[in-house]
Amino acid sequence: MEIRNGFIDAIGNTPLIRLNALSDETGCEILGKAEFMNPGGSVKDRAAWWMIREAEKDGRLKPGGTVVEGTAGNTGIGIAHICNARGYQCVIYMPDKVSPSKVEILETLGAEVRSVETVPYEDEMNYQKQADRFAQTLDGAVWVNQFDNLANRLAHYESTAPEIWRQTDGKVDAFVCAIGTGGTIAGVSNFLKEKNPDIQIVLADCMGSAMYSYVACNEVVMSEGPSITEGIGNGRVTANTGMAQIDWAMQITDQQAVSMVYRLLREEGWYFGSSTGVNVCGAAEVARRLGPGHTIVTVLCDTGSKYQARLFNPAWLAEQGLAAG
Repeated sequence: MEIRNGFIDAIGNTPLIRLNALSDETGCEILGKAEFMNPGGSVKDRAAWWMIREAEKDGRLKPGGTVVEGTAGNTGIGIAHICNARGYQCVIYMPDKVSPSKVEILETLGAEVRSVETVPYEDEMNYQKQADRFAQTLDGAVWVNQFDNLANRLAHYESTAPEIWRQTDGKVDAFVCAIGTGGTIAGVSNFLKEKNPDIQIVLADCMGSAMYSYVACNEVVMSEGPSITEGIGNGRVTANTGMAQIDWAMQITDQQAVSMVYRLLREEGWYFGSSTGVNVCGAAEVARRLGPGHTIVTVLCDTGSKYQARLFNPAWLAEQGLAAG
């Protein structure tokens, strides 16, 4: 019998899924890593476990301790699940712009959620900095620090990327994804470049982020925004991002991402969030630039269920100047 031992053992080993319409249209194999099939529902389960695991290994996190993090949602959800599985308390700081459903999920999981005003990282009231300060006031508490914690990168170097290499029989020509913390693109790029330096690593950046200019111009300049996407885009080069090996970058508008999400839903039945829309738009553009016969892999981050009230609400989209589909 093939049995996975509990929640943590169910993390990873997600399938690659062919996106049929886009693959047929471009003549490439456009494949999505089905990270929404992780037990906590997103790609962030991997980083959440690796960061907690490393804190356990080095003795910072002991039985009965508290895990504190600042997150736009999915990392917090993964952490909350793992805290339940490992017997830790969980406190999550969140910017107040995130989808209400993410807060509801976290509270259902038993996390203490502290919603704070959305301000830039440079502001001392930024949600990450508040999480750090709060953790320092508690005995036995660990601030996860997903943006600069290199265990985040390690998760994708040790799990996501080897899975992609194995699942494609080493025949991957490009990997495309957005940057949030930078852990996914750093870990995957580091592994794949070791296997084959010719594999193209491409950033698909949302608007209102400085990561496109970082890659394209080697300077950190915010693009026009903001974006409706959650959990991707950044105004600074994190420790994880700084380790990424990225060949080139492109920008994806909110309307492009929204249109792709609705296209995938209506044409193929997939129900994805906006970050996945950005990733798939990027993968399709890379396929068009490389030409037929290539294999492009991207990340299907999570499902659309967390974004129902916004991304799948035509009235809300219209308020943002966006069309549904």
